[in-house]
Amino acid sequence: MSRARVAVVTGASSGIGEATARKLAASGFDVIIGARRLNRLQQIAREIGGRALFLDVTDRKSVELFAADIPAVDLLVNNAGGALGADTIEEADEARWEWMFQANVMGVLRVTKALLPQLEASGDGLIINVGSIAGFETYPGGGGYTAAKHGLRALTQTLRQELLGRPIRISELCPGLAETEFSIVRFDGDSDRARKVYDGMTPLTADDLAEAIRWIASLPSHVNIDQMVVRPRDQATALQVHRTPPS
Repeated sequence: MSRARVAVVTGASSGIGEATARKLAASGFDVIIGARRLNRLQQIAREIGGRALFLDVTDRKSVELFAADIPAVDLLVNNAGGALGADTIEEADEARWEWMFQANVMGVLRVTKALLPQLEASGDGLIINVGSIAGFETYPGGGGYTAAKHGLRALTQTLRQELLGRPIRISELCPGLAETEFSIVRFDGDSDRARKVYDGMTPLTADDLAEAIRWIASLPSHVNIDQMVVRPRDQATALQVHRTPPS
């Protein structure tokens, strides 16, 4: 009797990661979720019949302990990451930039390296990196985040080339404006400022993006989605957003 496919989702205590974990569990995966907010993570795991493991992708030891507790993996969703602030480059806070590179680039590197042996051993591994349109666009005040997501895109494309001929596919999902905790974290918990990001338009939801991840994971093993860009209808580029004035 064959085992259920195992999916590992990082940054799964809320937003896209949580929605993805729920979607994959409903699709028949055994789901292992990782994040720093362990209490929240454990609650989600109970609800979906999965496993919750503490994970801080910015900490090498944490990643090593996380991977050591996972004997088999078929699907890895590298979702952990985020943005801090909207400083100009002239006024850049170096500590924030360093965290963004650690979370969005180095974290993906650490988790991917740690789980590559299990993914290859599966005979049909799949890595989905959650990037952003910030990986190929820029905008004022987004220098640190766009630089990090450009770095993630380069990492993803390079890994795709390096894994050619081995039984591991790699995809990148690049969302546009999506209403999750992303902007609340970016603006240091200022919910009013975060809400203004989505004023007058309909953003994507975490569930929209989780469905895209589920679809990529449902495709046969000879099909590789190199990159999927998903934007709300009201957004054409990072800076071009149609907003309806309040009535």
